[in-house]
Amino acid sequence: MKFIPSLILAWLQHIESLIMAISSSLTAKHIVFTILLGSSLLMSCEVDDTQSIPERPQRLVWSDEFDGPAGSQPDASMWTYDIGTGQNGWGNGEFQYYTDRPTNAALDGAGNLTITARREGFGGQPFTSARIKTEGLFEQAYGRFEVRAKTPVGPGIWPAIWLLGNNCATDPWPQCGEIDIMELRGQRPSEIAGSLHGPGYNAGNAISSTYTLPDGRFDDAFRVFAIEWGTDYIEWYVDDVLYQRVSSSEVPGEWVYDQPFFIIMNVAVGGNYVGFPTSQTPFPQSLVVDYVRVYELGQD
Repeated sequence: MKFIPSLILAWLQHIESLIMAISSSLTAKHIVFTILLGSSLLMSCEVDDTQSIPERPQRLVWSDEFDGPAGSQPDASMWTYDIGTGQNGWGNGEFQYYTDRPTNAALDGAGNLTITARREGFGGQPFTSARIKTEGLFEQAYGRFEVRAKTPVGPGIWPAIWLLGNNCATDPWPQCGEIDIMELRGQRPSEIAGSLHGPGYNAGNAISSTYTLPDGRFDDAFRVFAIEWGTDYIEWYVDDVLYQRVSSSEVPGEWVYDQPFFIIMNVAVGGNYVGFPTSQTPFPQSLVVDYVRVYELGQD
């Protein structure tokens, strides 16, 4: 469907007034010029109201649909865990202790994985949660990484779906690179962010863009969060809406997205990105993941 901008409608109204005024001060030459100018605007201002999204051939190479009985843990051949508090709250001043217990990460029996943050003292911290990853089990450079999920909500709740370079042990962050497919501040349930962290652009200086739902919230329905990653670009999508594209020529430092990355999913509690939970923060809170799928991409 096409539409005519208000500028063109105003021009049409102006033509009518010009014709009515021809007997006084305007000449036919003036009117012809105005009509030609307006016609040019009309041709150049027609806008298609649909978005153009690249269509690239896809081949599924890895996936987890999280089928299994309620209470069972994620497939150990596909996922492993980060445990504990990390250094300085995993570098972000977070307040949870990550565990490998089913109470923090388990299948729900309905085809979903739940990563659950709980208000409970454990390991010297006031909260527990889980951070699962494919490190050493599955890593890939380039392609489409796609996760269908529903987020938790509340002040101080910080769910994230992201990728980390598999060279992180030898080239520590940010040199290894980080691609945030989705992270959300629980106090802003309708807005997510997609970001790049690398040498020269990381933490508060990361390359980042937000996407806000036109209606609804990310905790009230499942959404598909994805990136499409090529040799010299990364694109971010929500439900097939492209909202950010970064090319290698645009980063203010080194482009380090040319080696395999592994997948991480977690729910943090507190930290410098979201602040401390409040009395209004409900617990427990779960990131509910329907599936994770990774594709190889063909050319545009």
